[in-house]
Amino acid sequence: MNFNQKGHPLSLLKTVDINPAFPPRESTALPERLISGNPAFKTWAQDVAKDGLVHTGVWEATPGETRSIKGETFEFCHILSGVIEITPDGGETVTYRAGDSFVMKPGFTGVWKTIETVRKIYVTVG
Repeated sequence: MNFNQKGHPLSLLKTVDINPAFPPRESTALPERLISGNPAFKTWAQDVAKDGLVHTGVWEATPGETRSIKGETFEFCHILSGVIEITPDGGETVTYRAGDSFVMKPGFTGVWKTIETVRKIYVTVG
């Protein structure tokens, strides 16, 4: 059994803090993925499991448009605030806002457009 620093067993139940007190990792769009605007990203990584294959946390992006390429990664998203439009390559644009949830499956490619600064809970596998 694994234990935390206080000697308690590590819990198999993890609460995702939607307003984390610790500083985020800040980044910007990769130049080869930037379509328009100058979106800035903040990531509050909160849990890593299954030997680094499963990541959970909160992510935020300011307005802008980028290429989304999932590769081998599966991602579940739950929108906490803001508005985005996702357009799969060859597909119809879908709008997501606070309260909406969606999955981008491995192999997904398309355009992610942040209309209003978005904050989401994410779980990635892969």
